Amino acid sequence: METDILISPFLGKDTEFIIHKVHTLVIGSGAAGLNAAIQLHANGIRDTLIITEGLQMGTSINTGSDKQTYYKLSMCGAETDSPHAMAEALYAGGSMHGDLALIEASLSARAFMGLVNLGVPFPRDKFGQFVGFKTDHDPRQRGTSVGPYTSREMCRLMIEEIRRREIVVHENRVAVSLLVAAEDDQRRAVGAIALNTEKEVESKTDWSAAFEIYEAENVIFAVGGPGGLYKTSVYPHVHTGAIGLALLQGAMAQNLNESQFGMSSIKFRWNVSGTYMQCIPRFISTAGDGVSEEREFLTSYFADPGELHSLIFLKGYQWPFHASKVVGGSSIIDILVYNETVIKERRVFLDFRTNPTGFNFDVLSSEAFAYLKNSKALNASPLKRMQTMNPKAIMLYKEHGIDITQEPLEIAVCA
Repeated sequence: METDILISPFLGKDTEFIIHKVHTLVIGSGAAGLNAAIQLHANGIRDTLIITEGLQMGTSINTGSDKQTYYKLSMCGAETDSPHAMAEALYAGGSMHGDLALIEASLSARAFMGLVNLGVPFPRDKFGQFVGFKTDHDPRQRGTSVGPYTSREMCRLMIEEIRRREIVVHENRVAVSLLVAAEDDQRRAVGAIALNTEKEVESKTDWSAAFEIYEAENVIFAVGGPGGLYKTSVYPHVHTGAIGLALLQGAMAQNLNESQFGMSSIKFRWNVSGTYMQCIPRFISTAGDGVSEEREFLTSYFADPGELHSLIFLKGYQWPFHASKVVGGSSIIDILVYNETVIKERRVFLDFRTNPTGFNFDVLSSEAFAYLKNSKALNASPLKRMQTMNPKAIMLYKEHGIDITQEPLEIAVCA
């Protein structure tokens, strides 16, 4: 990396800008950006620089869920899988081109083992096989997890590796524009302009001194999704995303991840998936004050309590809304919660202290009953079932000032 000074007539006066010249500029320090820098370094690209608002900022290191999932090619037992089969599952979502789906699937095992070799403690059996589970409507057991903060643990170990490899990181930088050059009727990114939020500005007229220019042969744009766009969101407050910088320069908006929606707590932003649903809590709604006019609103839509409670159970590993699972499926629960909160302008809570009306193990679906039985969770209340299956799920909310053993948990359908 080289550093130089550019003197430019800015607003009628000469202004100095720091200009950094580097082979590869990585914008963003989430799991994707960190891994890109590590893999480049491992493959001989040593002149690499990461700019970021902060290594402790963003979604990857600040978010999670009851059992945050890492998605990979199956690697256990007699589970049949292949890059082609995984690519088909990715492609079936409707928002990814087939060639990119095949590339992601083909590199899945390599990427996963890279994390294993860094020390991420993904679970394995006594033979060394990496056990998996089904997640997000996927047909095979490709999910794995090290707990609620899987991506945080990944980031922490990758940050250690970044430091071990002495890859340069400029923190407290906010990218405000991509630099683009025209070459042979094509346009490509050749750097970025960033605001150095550490730099003190003496007056409003000298704010330009806080900007830096980064010139690069290659730019890796790892800024995450547009989480800051949504009013009801499970993204942490520190995540805003910067996809607009690419769109402003004419990048084509294709192969973008689809936005998923599902039920999440809103006082502390967290997916209520996994055991938060598998323990089958009571859904209640209230008037706007959060207290009056309390009722179990879901019961009016279902004549069979066993069907309702089985669908609530399924939300544990079918967290995101899916159109194919509305009629006769678990995503009808999302629709009904949305209807209650947005259309009827009421508030919805999960109450783990009491069973929902009509609850009976004997009328649950065979899938739900077998899961709870095998988990030794045929307990008398949702709270006791959660305490058996996943006591850390209760502690997680306590760490953020919410005691679900004493109070209902407010939720909404969130991005």
